[in-house]
Amino acid sequence: MTLVALSASYGAGGSRIGPELAERLHVPFLDRAIPAAVAEELAVPFDDAEAHDEQISANWLERLLAGLFAADLSAPVPLAAPARSAADFRSATEAILLRVAAEGQAVILGRAAAIVLRDRPHVLRVRLHGPRDRRIRQAMRLEDIDFATAQQRQRDLDRAHSTYAKHFYNVDVNDPALYHVVLDSTTIALNACVEMLVAAAIELATDTR
Repeated sequence: MTLVALSASYGAGGSRIGPELAERLHVPFLDRAIPAAVAEELAVPFDDAEAHDEQISANWLERLLAGLFAADLSAPVPLAAPARSAADFRSATEAILLRVAAEGQAVILGRAAAIVLRDRPHVLRVRLHGPRDRRIRQAMRLEDIDFATAQQRQRDLDRAHSTYAKHFYNVDVNDPALYHVVLDSTTIALNACVEMLVAAAIELATDTR
């Protein structure tokens, strides 16, 4: 069984490392497929599932949690009540992740998979991180965007993912105890990160201890 759960802060190169790692391990890469599966699970439009997706829902999540926490998180207008609750989308995502874990062949990017699957011994849990300034510069290069855009995305997405993990799972997304491997993918070249993770995934998959 070769299953890798990748958690990546913004600018850490998760969207590059994930697909390359999956290709090297000859397993599916699950990223955009997750909200599509959630939409099918809940019988809602794909756009609804995508809007609630942990990987991209910075603005939605901050507006939602502004109400839950009774705090101003820069939400100018209240969030309209959705047909499905945040808990519904989270539960559906978890169910899909658990089904994938049972099948045991995938690289999953985001979706709090490293947290949801932390009790599954055959899942390699990985955190890709690095100093904020270096992640911003790497994002500029990888996404071909300017400094201001990368800086804003870093603030929004890192904050959203951190809040999501804290609110729904009461964990710090940067806690190294959640992961088998923590890599500074702004200092180590992305292709070298892939090589290291291939070796780690194979080792875990063949470990008979």
